[in-house]
Amino acid sequence: QVQLVESGGGLVQAGGSLRLSCAASGRTFSRYTMGWFRQAPGLERDIVAAINWSGSSTYYADSVKGRFTISRDNAKNLVYLQMNSLKPEDTAVYYCAAQQTPFYTANVGFAYWGQGTQVTVSS
Repeated sequence: QVQLVESGGGLVQAGGSLRLSCAASGRTFSRYTMGWFRQAPGLERDIVAAINWSGSSTYYADSVKGRFTISRDNAKNLVYLQMNSLKPEDTAVYYCAAQQTPFYTANVGFAYWGQGTQVTVSS
């Protein structure tokens, strides 16, 4: 079992930055691939970024490549999403999730989810 709690969301102007954090409970945190998803009103929840257990492999959605960076600290059971050059279209609820695979695998579900944190980017 892994419990996830996101923090760091808020209101920021376009072009600004935010860093989201995801705190995980459980001694097996380092075994999971971790991902960040987002869901805007009326839209499906989509993956934004993912990172494997060691941090050696990352995945980014095309819409955030070059602007967002995912990282993790297994010693502290934390996952981060650094978001730079934010755009109004980045406005969404952001979720942290854990996948029981060694690397991000698109057709495998994420077993554990946080409650989400709101990110709002004003123009």
